[in-house]
Amino acid sequence: MAAPLLGQGRERPSERRASLRLATMPPRLVLTARQARTLHLAAQGLAEPPRRRATRAAVRAAVVRMALLQLDTIQVVARSQHLVLFARLGDYRPAWLDELVASAALFETWAHEACVAPIEDYPLHRCLLETRDHWFVNRARRLLRRQGRGMLALLEQIRAGGPVRSADFEAPRRRGGPGWWGWKKEKAWLEAWLALGELMVARREGFQRVYDLTARVHPAAATAPRPTPEEARREVVARAVRALGVTQARWVHDYFRLRPRLDEAALAPLVADGTLLEVAVRGWPGPGYVHRDHRRLLARVAAGALTATHTALLSPFDPVVWDRERARELFGFDYRLECYTPAAQRRHGYFALPILRRGALVGRLDAKAWRGEGRFEVKALHLEAGVRPTRPLLLDLAGALTAAAAWHGTPAVALGPGVPAALSRVLRPLLRSAPGAPGAIGGTPASPATSAAG
Repeated sequence: MAAPLLGQGRERPSERRASLRLATMPPRLVLTARQARTLHLAAQGLAEPPRRRATRAAVRAAVVRMALLQLDTIQVVARSQHLVLFARLGDYRPAWLDELVASAALFETWAHEACVAPIEDYPLHRCLLETRDHWFVNRARRLLRRQGRGMLALLEQIRAGGPVRSADFEAPRRRGGPGWWGWKKEKAWLEAWLALGELMVARREGFQRVYDLTARVHPAAATAPRPTPEEARREVVARAVRALGVTQARWVHDYFRLRPRLDEAALAPLVADGTLLEVAVRGWPGPGYVHRDHRRLLARVAAGALTATHTALLSPFDPVVWDRERARELFGFDYRLECYTPAAQRRHGYFALPILRRGALVGRLDAKAWRGEGRFEVKALHLEAGVRPTRPLLLDLAGALTAAAAWHGTPAVALGPGVPAALSRVLRPLLRSAPGAPGAIGGTPASPATSAAG
């Protein structure tokens, strides 16, 4: 079931030449900052536009490539997990992600945050959650100590009666419950058992989780041998480096939220056994690290055989930007999600989407999908300092916007008053003429009383 490792398959002539060139290079290859960004994006599946139609298998392969797909409930545009996949796959069916969980090809877990991961990684994730200091698991343990009788009764109810949803329980929602977001007690207990490994998400109905015993959802995963804590930590370090393409040592820990932050000494054993390769990146204070599975990709990038050409709107929880320090140092892009910031203090908007364009993060776009009206509203558009709104850049942006709007089922793109007038004048006709566009519109946002974000 596992997807092939990156770099496997038939080697193209350009790749063969690049591989030969890499083999004759000094032990520590020197990359430019731009090449490092390209390698990072290529490892994430964002260097080039998708070449094939999206499939259910491609969704799973994208999750395998990233190792983790973060989940989030905010849906003013689309839920984060779907934005992340659309940026890499193009026009795909969001239902496929739920189907892959229901068929146990993927599973839901706690890692970086709440995430989806490949099912073959279940033993690895369980080992991590049971042996490290994870905030959500710690809260689940405290809840079990305090409300163990109720939690055990719920577990017995599921064992005897089958899977349940939180919505199946009519108990009033609790008003306080520190750390449990005011959930009713059954919801808190279900989530705690999920974190503790007794339950898994069997499927989703809408966005409602359906919980069942782990032994029933996926017996093989529940009984598979687990690595030791040392083996698990080593493996997730290697997987984080592979997912990042190229990274500094101090960026590695955040991918799986390991503690403490790693340094060069922590990665030295993986370099010594050949799992990781050291490279130099101009401007970086220390070595960069590349997973050995990316040898061929590294060779292509170093030889100039691969450049970043993809333009896409990213989720605020995309792996490219979820580590603020890494995004700032790698791309010069200081990103902060402002949905939790009081409206009067926001600079860029409630749910600003980073704009990836040909290897650079060139701006951010605050958007809202009005599905009842078929309208994709661009509430605000901010280009980064020093980014010139050239016609080629705006053509790329128009193409990405119209594609995203069509996928959302909101094909009419509306430029709101937060888009600078000079940009609107140039961008509006480009949106009308973009492939597949039904035409951009102007006007003011619809009232929330008569429209709903999807």
